[in-house]
Amino acid sequence: MPLLTIITVTYNAERFLERTIQSILANGPGVAFSPADVEYLIVDGGSQDSTLAIVRQYERYIGRWISEPDKGLYDAMNKGLRLATGDYVWFLNAGDEVYDSQTIPALLNQIRSGPADVYYSDALFVDETGQALGLRSQITPHALPRNLTWRDMAMGMKVCHQAFIPRREIAPPYLTDNFSADVDWEIRCLKAAQKTVFLHFVLCKYLTGGLSVQRHRESLEDRFTVLAMHFGYPATVWNHAKILVRAAWFRLAQ
Repeated sequence: MPLLTIITVTYNAERFLERTIQSILANGPGVAFSPADVEYLIVDGGSQDSTLAIVRQYERYIGRWISEPDKGLYDAMNKGLRLATGDYVWFLNAGDEVYDSQTIPALLNQIRSGPADVYYSDALFVDETGQALGLRSQITPHALPRNLTWRDMAMGMKVCHQAFIPRREIAPPYLTDNFSADVDWEIRCLKAAQKTVFLHFVLCKYLTGGLSVQRHRESLEDRFTVLAMHFGYPATVWNHAKILVRAAWFRLAQ
């Protein structure tokens, strides 16, 4: 089995997919695509644009790809989990990027030096043009803990989903009827984890404007549902009051 499976979910992603693939290739085929180290999977939802032409252009670097209708983002991500064979899973969806050409070798070295259940780091936010907007821990109110546990998620997602790499055997299926399923997934991974490791290098560039932004209201409502499920209703009400105060202070400080 490879050490790491990188999974990219796509749907009509012709504008952004090549950016993701090339960021992985920049780490060098000898490192990133050795079957003993990394497998790369693409799960497409039946794209009607030129997404599949791009996939076929890079097919020799892709361990496996599928294209078929799905029931949404998290259904597609569950397909990726079922296809994955690596010890660890890393979701980099279309438009997201490996941070730089040293990231994958550094991650593999870290895994080999002392395996953990979850590796995590910061993420650089970028816009559609690739322009850097800043590190997530600096431009949002979400400070990044150095000893992450599931209880750190009581006030929302502490770690960008694309900068969170769990061991596959502790990674549960995603909820498919919740726009904050990534929050639930991270919490459940952390509940199952015995050891988490903060990486002192940035893992990814995260393309802003995804599903949680497009469906912002539903995402916030679903986040409340997820947090109440894990932390209880009274605590979640209180924590959301603190989230509002924190957000206001953060805006004032900018």
